[in-house]
Amino acid sequence: MDLVQGLIYNVRGLWFGLKHFKLLFLGFSRFTFAVLIAILMVALVLTYDQAITEFLWAKPENRWILWLWHVFSWFVSLFLVALSALLAYLVAQVLFGVLIMDLMSRMTEREVTGSVREPSGTPLWKQLLYLLKQEIPRSIVPLLISFLILILGWLIALGPLVLIVSSGIAIIFLSWDHTDLVPARQMIPFKDRFRFLRKTLLFHIGFGLPFLVPGLNLLFLSFAPVGGTLYYIDKQNARRKTSKGGAHGKTV
Repeated sequence: MDLVQGLIYNVRGLWFGLKHFKLLFLGFSRFTFAVLIAILMVALVLTYDQAITEFLWAKPENRWILWLWHVFSWFVSLFLVALSALLAYLVAQVLFGVLIMDLMSRMTEREVTGSVREPSGTPLWKQLLYLLKQEIPRSIVPLLISFLILILGWLIALGPLVLIVSSGIAIIFLSWDHTDLVPARQMIPFKDRFRFLRKTLLFHIGFGLPFLVPGLNLLFLSFAPVGGTLYYIDKQNARRKTSKGGAHGKTV
């Protein structure tokens, strides 16, 4: 159920963003920058596509096995395209994504609740700097680790299995990067936010499933801050209804 709920919230975020002009503008701005970077990376990767495939599996001379090699080559190309999109996301994230994500999350929260909850007395630039720092443990490091695990898996002939594991790790942390926007902006301690992630792994896998679809992943990533914010707001509202005094404590 949590898996399906995660997928639904991602789609809800996309639909919500498409219906509101400012969110639509910011989402497509992020999408456009990510696509341009992705095109450059895909062109670079596909230039060496044949060499990468033959490095993983030397082209066989037996014609009965050759067709299997071509299927393998096609899957490698598909994976490289998807990987290029994720790397483009990381580059875009470092350059300008954090600012756009926070703006989209703020707009969504204000549209739904009428206000934005944030620490009083903290300048906006300090909040943005804090959010930028959160990208290191929340997104950049986990994705790089999953990529290194994937490379290691191919080198020790466990490619298919490691591909599933590394993809799962990647989408969990990509999802958390968007559902964590509100609590991070409220400067809730990292350990509390990470505990929340551990309790909702299935949801975050479901939320991240569209990120595995080449091409569409950039579109869903562009509007994921909206879906992540909607999810956390709903969790907060449900908690207030079921827990006495929950609105006064810093809980995740």
